[in-house]
Amino acid sequence: MKRDTFFRYAGRKPATRALAAIFLLCSAGALAESGRPEPALPIFKDGEAQVVDRFKDADMWIRHDLWVETSFDSDGDGQLDRMHVDVTRPQQTETEGLKLPVIYVSSPYFAGTTGAGTEYFWDPHQELGLAPPTRKAAPAVERRGERPIISKSHTRTWVPRGYVVVHSSSPGTGLSQGCPTVGGINESLAPKAVIEWLTHKARGFTTAHGMEEVKAYWSTGKVGMTGTSYNGTLPLAAATTGVEGLEAIIPIAPNTSYYHYYRSHGLIRHPGGYIGEDIDCLYDFIHSGNPERAEFCDTTVRDQTMAEGMDRINGDYNDFWASRDYLNQLGPLKAATLMAHAFNDWNVMPEHSVRIYQALKHKGIPVQAYYHQGGHGGEPPLRQMNRWFTRYLHGIQNDVENEPKAWIVRERDEASKPTSYYDYPNPAASIVTLFPHPGAPGHGSLNLQSHEERVLETLVDNHSFDGASLAKAEWTQHRLLYLSQPLKKPLHLSGTPSVSITLASSRSAANLSVWLVSLPWQEGKDTRITDNIITRGWADPQNRESIRESQPLVPGAFITLDFDLQPDDQIIPEGQQLAWMIFSSDQDYTLWPQPGTELTIDLESTRLNLPVVGGQESLMAALPQGSSGSAEETQKLSGE
Repeated sequence: MKRDTFFRYAGRKPATRALAAIFLLCSAGALAESGRPEPALPIFKDGEAQVVDRFKDADMWIRHDLWVETSFDSDGDGQLDRMHVDVTRPQQTETEGLKLPVIYVSSPYFAGTTGAGTEYFWDPHQELGLAPPTRKAAPAVERRGERPIISKSHTRTWVPRGYVVVHSSSPGTGLSQGCPTVGGINESLAPKAVIEWLTHKARGFTTAHGMEEVKAYWSTGKVGMTGTSYNGTLPLAAATTGVEGLEAIIPIAPNTSYYHYYRSHGLIRHPGGYIGEDIDCLYDFIHSGNPERAEFCDTTVRDQTMAEGMDRINGDYNDFWASRDYLNQLGPLKAATLMAHAFNDWNVMPEHSVRIYQALKHKGIPVQAYYHQGGHGGEPPLRQMNRWFTRYLHGIQNDVENEPKAWIVRERDEASKPTSYYDYPNPAASIVTLFPHPGAPGHGSLNLQSHEERVLETLVDNHSFDGASLAKAEWTQHRLLYLSQPLKKPLHLSGTPSVSITLASSRSAANLSVWLVSLPWQEGKDTRITDNIITRGWADPQNRESIRESQPLVPGAFITLDFDLQPDDQIIPEGQQLAWMIFSSDQDYTLWPQPGTELTIDLESTRLNLPVVGGQESLMAALPQGSSGSAEETQKLSGE
């Protein structure tokens, strides 16, 4: 059998690969006896791909770029858009005919971003339900980067372990043609086309407009995708197409719904650290593509589709947002998925991964989740990623699909040492309901007993005060705060808390913000634990019936609003107090209407539902019994 014949067969069925491997082992002995180097092959140990000495030398890697033809014309030039792609592969894929699986990363960021500041975001000083002030368009992106290298990310990790690493710039960025659409269908079809080229079903070309073809003859046709943030969104987008060959994805802190990124239960809400940003701002931030088609893209995408669909007046869910929600598109997905996210990610919030993780479990897709206690980003340990790709791209039976589904980094542990759990949420968790008792404008109490009579407490909206200041304040009319007694034992929360709040507003529209925090406030204790915030949530009382339709409030009339907070898995240490804060405008996340709106809360029909590991019994064991948690006691214990 000729060596090139072997390599044509090596990427086929497992039995055929096994025969080919036996052939190579026999050939290796003959080569060794002749003094010629043995063929380079991936090596596996303990279910992981190992670094291969002959793949390590980056100076010997082959790097080249090309353009892959897609199935769409998003920039309106009458030609199918082509995506700019780069390839980094061991020289043995050329000199020895070696075929390898591919780690693929796509991004709108590779060619640079606008770098413009928040002056190009929307002004958050906006009255609820009214048109916003006009926004300035950001300056054009100055594209950076030289051919043929789009990015060097992931190459030093995966090429030495027996993979080819491929990058592509997403539509309308860098040297890729088309328009950026921030979640539009072309952002799913673009990586699909690249994967189809890697599986020998689509065409690649040496230039953006020429017809000289490039073949991926070094690819086994097995592809895995990964990336963080927007780069983590695109693996999920590609997987929703059901494209053949995409065997595994590892999305890290992915944005799985642009509505959930820029809105919350009908409320206009900004990502943490980016007050005033909306989807059109992100469009400006990434649009680094062909300047000759820039005006067409700006007009059709940003100034028409986005302007008409994003609804910056009401914040309601609509068809525009639904088309950018990947939960609605999971039907064709079949790629084994390892999700990664942080419970303190207030940019792309943890619900983005949790909602997809739960849906994929229901679909029966092989799935794992890695969660940590830090902020935005943070990939799983290399061993976990390696085992995932080894199993699904190399076909090595390492039993990863039978391992625990959830891996959670505990509060003081290293990120590389997560604790395994059967599932997330923890199966031992159940909902326990806590009730607020009066104490405004100081601290009320939070306990297991409900009210026997109606009690009303009022707060006054004022965005001038940030949430942390309100949580730490001993006395303020701008929030309501309800504290438990200090915990006698650590309390493990796992899952998605929810609230039911009965309120009346003095105006026809109001923001509603909820924080669950741990007191006393710990300043600078551990940089991985960003603050004392357990979880947060925001909602528009006008969307009490549906996130698709706002119903103006009748001033003074009470309504009940039920909504989820962000998912969490956290162990609250002994001695801390649970503190539930209800306020209106959140300086760091919501619009900033004129201060003065009064929200009156009916405590009798207001409650907090917590997912507690061990349920009611664990909570009762952690909280002192027979104490109401008076305002005087809670003020003293919170350190005020």
